Amino acid sequence: MKSTLDVIQAPIAAEMEEFERKFRASMQTNVLLLDKIMGYIVKRKGKQIRPMFVFFTAKISGGDPLPEATFRGAALIELLHTATLVHDDVVDESNYRRGFFSINALWKNKIAVLVGDYLLSRGMALALENDDFALLKIVNNAVRELSEGELLQIEKARRLDITEDIYFDIIRQKTASLIASCCAVGAASAGSDKETIERARLFGEKVGMAFQIKDDLFDFGTDEIGKPVGIDIKEKKMTLPLIYALQQADWLTKRRVIFNVKNNEGRRDRVQAVIDFVKKSGGLDYAITVMKRYRDEALSILHSFPESPSRTSLEQLINYTIEREK
Repeated sequence: MKSTLDVIQAPIAAEMEEFERKFRASMQTNVLLLDKIMGYIVKRKGKQIRPMFVFFTAKISGGDPLPEATFRGAALIELLHTATLVHDDVVDESNYRRGFFSINALWKNKIAVLVGDYLLSRGMALALENDDFALLKIVNNAVRELSEGELLQIEKARRLDITEDIYFDIIRQKTASLIASCCAVGAASAGSDKETIERARLFGEKVGMAFQIKDDLFDFGTDEIGKPVGIDIKEKKMTLPLIYALQQADWLTKRRVIFNVKNNEGRRDRVQAVIDFVKKSGGLDYAITVMKRYRDEALSILHSFPESPSRTSLEQLINYTIEREK
């Protein structure tokens, strides 16, 4: 039986297979250790949602059949994004990524940092060798925003003074900028005008905002959403359900909850107390409402493009991102 993603992917199934071959080839090197690590990275790839956004957006923007630039654009995003993940695992001292050992866990920090640097340079070389300056500019902006978003979140986590506006800034930079760049790259690679590229970028940004709010909801857990894990609370990350709940609380309750976040030290009882507070204060319902608003705004932009099988699949992909259970 085909998975939901397989069904969504159907209009670009051949292109995804072609991309897989080309991406594997772009990762090959003459350095034995590096080649081994590149092979490991390719083998543990995720759901391939980013290339799907690139290809679908290229198709709805008039790139059918897909030009070579679209495949290069998707590869560029995967290379630069993978580089940031490898570096993130070093910074976070994380030993796992999507259920696999991280590069730093298997080959230590020094090699992981160098591998991340190699991936960055490989992505830039791919774009420069083919004069894909417009695509490189789009992706470079996303990587810059991603870094700024991470640093803003670290700065705010020290004081736990994040407002809704700052939260939206952080997730727009950390998550939405990447999906926005996928869609902008898709439209640009198909030779679209500036207005269409910007429309595609804004569409991706709205999807990315909804995607990250969904991710934040996993931390609190309900029967519909998944198992409560409290990882964000343990890491002192202020997400939308918690920010909203604190806005509704009296001074004494707010002080107690912030104390539990700031001094949780991984203690299950303190983390659970925060989760219970958010649920009782309507934080989850509020976050779900905001997430659906971003989804509806994304769909509104999507419907300004001509009807096609790729547009239908993009609509299904949006719903998949906010209905997923992991």
